[in-house]
Amino acid sequence: MFVAATCSVSTARADDDGPVAIVAAKVLVASWEGEQVIDHGVVLVRNGKIESVGARATTEIPDGVRVIDVGDRWVMPGMVDLHSHVAGPDVDLNDMVFQCNPELRASSVVVPSNRLLDRGLASGVTTVLFIPGSGTNVGGQGILLKTSPSTFEAMRVRDPGSLKIAQGDNPMRWGYGMGRGLMNHHIRDTVARGEAYAKAWTSYEKGEGSLPEKQLDLEPFRDLFAHRTQISTHTQIYRLVLSTITMLKGEFGLDVYIDHGEWAGYLAAPLAVKLGVAAIIGPREIDTPSARLPNTDGKIVSVSAEYQKRGPMQVGFNTDAPVVPQEELFLQATMGVRYGFENDAMEAVRGLTIVPAHTAGIDDRVGSLEPGKDADLVVITGDPTDPRSFVELVFVEGRVVYDVATDGRRF
Repeated sequence: MFVAATCSVSTARADDDGPVAIVAAKVLVASWEGEQVIDHGVVLVRNGKIESVGARATTEIPDGVRVIDVGDRWVMPGMVDLHSHVAGPDVDLNDMVFQCNPELRASSVVVPSNRLLDRGLASGVTTVLFIPGSGTNVGGQGILLKTSPSTFEAMRVRDPGSLKIAQGDNPMRWGYGMGRGLMNHHIRDTVARGEAYAKAWTSYEKGEGSLPEKQLDLEPFRDLFAHRTQISTHTQIYRLVLSTITMLKGEFGLDVYIDHGEWAGYLAAPLAVKLGVAAIIGPREIDTPSARLPNTDGKIVSVSAEYQKRGPMQVGFNTDAPVVPQEELFLQATMGVRYGFENDAMEAVRGLTIVPAHTAGIDDRVGSLEPGKDADLVVITGDPTDPRSFVELVFVEGRVVYDVATDGRRF
């Protein structure tokens, strides 16, 4: 026997640690490969993990499992934002003593339960990459975090979450007239030294070399060259995006993704497809006619759509919060669709969930509703890319962390 429950905080939060089945009109699975949508579905959650997902008509709910029937609402994976600056005490994190600071760590300033993360959580953002700013060419290490837990240890998904590299206008504001050539020199020199350092440690660990002297500024490259983390690159304008792809992926073989990517950066998409480089677009989701752009016939174009049409490639969305507020991540996808991003096969929802999770190498835990993954789920009133839809319930690792009925709208 099972007991049905309404979509209310009093019911949803009772016996949080017990197994629960969430029944919904639509379940957006968003798997990397395979089934994407289940109509009239059920998600069974136990011990903070997804145990099974299937059609309600054919999925048995075991005795003793509490049922939350959300009626005509939809259930989707928690959203993943790979560009956020709001997990700390300030809205940006830059240390511009040196042009390259790979040893700096955003993890040292994380503030759990801060109000800006809470607002994102109320909009279904359950995982973020908290990264340094773009004031220098190599700004330091980001950290992947869950947005809801109240302790740093519970929030941490992976540290380092990325190494932040920045090209473009921001690092050029340093004051000594650095141009793009010198900027590329700084990046290439730092990565080359990091590669030599990582190789020295690999040789030592194989018993083929002496113990290297530890260098804090080069430590992140051990994870990078072992493919345990990625480079997130603040890059835009065609020549800079091209440089990101050819240098960091083509020359050094590192896992890297395009962050920003606007102002005709999409012209490099064919090479990105060839080398397996994803584009996580934001905060600007559109390109408007300007001197920086090739001829667009005076039209506004969707940056994500321009990458997509030159694909197939992984295209996702970010906010650069607080540039775009954390709670407006879903609106980034909405903007893409409004101006031409194809959404026939749920590409926009994938760009909010499984694409960034896969890009960051954490799709074994988050990004889709599949057995064995963290039970990070969002109950929403309809299509997540429809701005008229709103979030009613958010689960993180099987526990209700937001209920609009009692927590109210946070934005």
